[in-house]
Amino acid sequence: MRYISTRGQAPALNFEDVLLAGLASDGGLYVPENLPRFTQEEIASWAGLPYHELAFRVMRPFVAGSIADADFKKILEATYGVFAHSAVAPLRQLDGNEWVLELFHGPTLAFKDFALQLLGRLLDHVLSKRGERVVIMGATSGDTGSAAIEGCKACEHVDIFIMHPHNRVSEVQRRQMTTILGENIHNIAIEGNFDDCQEMVKASFADQGFLKGTRLVAVNSINWARIMAQIVYYFHAALQLGGPARSVTFSVPTGNFGDIFAGYLARNMGLPISQLIVATNRNDILHRFMSGNQYVKGDLHPTLSPSMDIMVSSNFERLLFDLHGRNGAAIAGLMDTFKQGGGFSVEDDRWTEARKLFDSLAVNDEQTCETIAEVYKTCGELLDPHTAIGVRAARECRRSLAVPMVTLGTAHPVKFPEAVEKAGVGQSPALPAHLTDLFQREERCTVLANDLKAVQQFVAAHGNRGKPL
Repeated sequence: MRYISTRGQAPALNFEDVLLAGLASDGGLYVPENLPRFTQEEIASWAGLPYHELAFRVMRPFVAGSIADADFKKILEATYGVFAHSAVAPLRQLDGNEWVLELFHGPTLAFKDFALQLLGRLLDHVLSKRGERVVIMGATSGDTGSAAIEGCKACEHVDIFIMHPHNRVSEVQRRQMTTILGENIHNIAIEGNFDDCQEMVKASFADQGFLKGTRLVAVNSINWARIMAQIVYYFHAALQLGGPARSVTFSVPTGNFGDIFAGYLARNMGLPISQLIVATNRNDILHRFMSGNQYVKGDLHPTLSPSMDIMVSSNFERLLFDLHGRNGAAIAGLMDTFKQGGGFSVEDDRWTEARKLFDSLAVNDEQTCETIAEVYKTCGELLDPHTAIGVRAARECRRSLAVPMVTLGTAHPVKFPEAVEKAGVGQSPALPAHLTDLFQREERCTVLANDLKAVQQFVAAHGNRGKPL
């Protein structure tokens, strides 16, 4: 399997090199040169497989030529063996033909464990083979950071630096990052917003001179391995609901577009998905594109669903690449237009093509709380605010009641007690057993100004297990 850049000027790489590269050298994102496609009979034969075995069949083509089958199987079994539920991603029924796919049974109670538990193990495998050491530099709006640290904390060949916006993540989210102590773990609170953190990561990848020869690796969803891992649970859910003999629809809470792009890929790989719904909060750049062909940056607003408090959706570039016939020069032009002017529209025929599959809805905090309360009243299920936004969008945007609708349940409600309390559904849920002492644990975090040079100096000074790089 070879991978190419969405901007067309970077060399094609194999999986191992893409894993370590993250962002392409031309500023683009890597995508498979040719997407594998499965027959309906092949997909149907996977019904009833344990999650790690299904994951092997879905992801095997993406790592072909880089990781031996036996090694990949062991990595996957270890990855999903740490999840608290034996089904790994169980379905919970809300109504007659409406479901929530619970993606929060991993160590950090968020869907990002599916990709980042795998990413850490893949990195350790590849870096051990190469005898290399790397620096992970990532930005988080809440869940990516803790999942990345949890997934990579035992990696012998990695120093990890995670930036989050100071005072703009929930307390549980922050503590899940800052209480994992290790010589290779560094949490940085930036006096800015998530987009500021993300921009510093991108700038650091573009010019890595401050590392003095050590390479940067991405854990954000710009890393192809993240997207690859998320494709699997679309197949998993569809197989539980009669697929591939019948189509399924999905509503996806998303700010960065990575999670829903995985669903788009699953469809292109042969899974019958008839609708994908972009569910977002007040920071609605994706909704404004899907509903009106306006991809325009706006002001970032703090909300009760902080993991979607994002105004620049990094993975959207991957969809644009397909919509433009995989024309790298066209995407480079669009991204330059966005950088210079803060927005763009695409040709009507390309936007119309996207609308054949995608719908969208932006949900404000009041509506989010209403949905949490309504679902709790009608079926006793307690949703986190992101999942509630997904359910709201599913109910307002679904095209057919006859087709199963699955909302991705992206996080455990315990991570967002403020939203649960404002919804008026009673006491917040308790932390699971492995986190009961979370609020008593020692925290370690450094607050830095919203300044790229200061951040890079910190990384250079504290890498290599506390020794300057």
